Amino acid sequence: MHQTFDAALGINLLHANQAGADRNRAHFDNWGITCLNLMSSPGAGKTVILERTLASLSAEMKIAVIEGDMTTELDADRLRCYGVPVIAINTGRSCHLDSKMVAGGIHRLEHEYDPTTFDLVLVENVGNLVCPAEFEVGEHAKVALLSVTEGEDKPLKYPIMFQEADCLLITKMDLAPYLDVDISRIEANVRQINPDVTILPVSAKTGAGLQAWFEWVQLQVAAQPVLAVNC
Repeated sequence: MHQTFDAALGINLLHANQAGADRNRAHFDNWGITCLNLMSSPGAGKTVILERTLASLSAEMKIAVIEGDMTTELDADRLRCYGVPVIAINTGRSCHLDSKMVAGGIHRLEHEYDPTTFDLVLVENVGNLVCPAEFEVGEHAKVALLSVTEGEDKPLKYPIMFQEADCLLITKMDLAPYLDVDISRIEANVRQINPDVTILPVSAKTGAGLQAWFEWVQLQVAAQPVLAVNC
């Protein structure tokens, strides 16, 4: 009985979250905004990738960031240095952002700025390889990050994250020569569960591969249709 109740409760929570995510996406569509949700384990490099992205793209498109963290605004403060709006969301004990939390961020964006002037919202989710992939927040695409220091088996041990990803950044490639890691094996394990995902090896330290990532982001923004949705 307890297991049945837990399963039903989980389904109901995900259903309610999905309804909220659909509303969030409708807002983004109505404003002509593309939303990308960046997810990874702690320390894989989400914030530094966002720093490099803002430094490269904020001159050609208007970007806002929704920054999820359990307790601090340390990462949010790093990103504010790039002169873009950064809305910080502290999740407390929750290990992921959900659509209701992001709806609060959208509300702030709407009231503090003119959302129709933005092209891109980047969501930095809480560091976790499990929960963020299950809770949509209204994004148009999911981006997973996996650092070379995490090993080749993570896509198989945490398949949902990599199954849901539209793009995978293999980060910290500058460390690969010093590790016993096979990048081709990482890619093969990812494609075993998600054959169509875009895989981009990158290094925020050296800049290797980042241009391909910037171009992927630009394509998402260019491809996103603007829908006439009443919000």
